[in-house]
Amino acid sequence: MAVLNSAPVIDGTPTEQLDGSAGHELRDRFGGTGTTTELHHLQRTRAALHGMIREESDAAERLAATLGRTTLLPEVTSDGIQWQLDAPADERLAARTVLAWSRVMETLPGRLRACANTECNLFLIDHSRPGTAKWCSMATCGNRMKARAHAQRSRRR
Repeated sequence: MAVLNSAPVIDGTPTEQLDGSAGHELRDRFGGTGTTTELHHLQRTRAALHGMIREESDAAERLAATLGRTTLLPEVTSDGIQWQLDAPADERLAARTVLAWSRVMETLPGRLRACANTECNLFLIDHSRPGTAKWCSMATCGNRMKARAHAQRSRRR
């Protein structure tokens, strides 16, 4: 989620949070290299994942391209098979991001979605029982969208 939500819209302007101090903290926390090449791969992966979640037609091809030099290698242990990520250092964090997205898609099918506010660029994992959450935050987008709907209904009267 940290990578998916690293390009929020603030005051109507898309912002980039992967290249500032928040991005350096994210890359440090998840074992990144901190290079500009890694940043480029992470941004490209984020864009491809946004496309996958929003069901854009070319998103699968773009995501496959981000994993072009990545493999998982089996390591047999007494506990079973452990899969080890093999990727160039600058592409490893992007590959780990894709693996995390895939795990969410498998374990929580249909629960990862874009915020219903079309002016927002954030995503949410719906943990509600009925699976009907729409907004990244009820306090911001939810209230804003409900206020707009109320204003539209009031104008029609």
